[in-house]
Amino acid sequence: MKPDEFFVGIDVSKKLLDVCVIPDGGAKKVENNQKGFNHLVEWLGKYSGALVVLEASGGLQSAVCGALHEAGFKVAVVNPRQVRDFAKAMGILAKTDKIDAAVLAAF
Repeated sequence: MKPDEFFVGIDVSKKLLDVCVIPDGGAKKVENNQKGFNHLVEWLGKYSGALVVLEASGGLQSAVCGALHEAGFKVAVVNPRQVRDFAKAMGILAKTDKIDAAVLAAF
């Protein structure tokens, strides 16, 4: 598959970023700080054409969005309510950071 056929979902919390890549199912957890961003950009290198999707999280997503955009990734910040509705439509009612990252990648 080409890198632009992958989608990356990132669930953002104050301390951690939960990451899921579809369709290959890659997953990772990194710290929500510059060291974590550097590690994330390196890990996502083989997916350089991928679209990265994050929820608007009261500004917690801003730093990682900037780091990913600066590294050349396409980044979309989406409305959390729409993502939740999407998850419900898929029958996903459980809510964990790992599941949220996968739902964001699918969204």
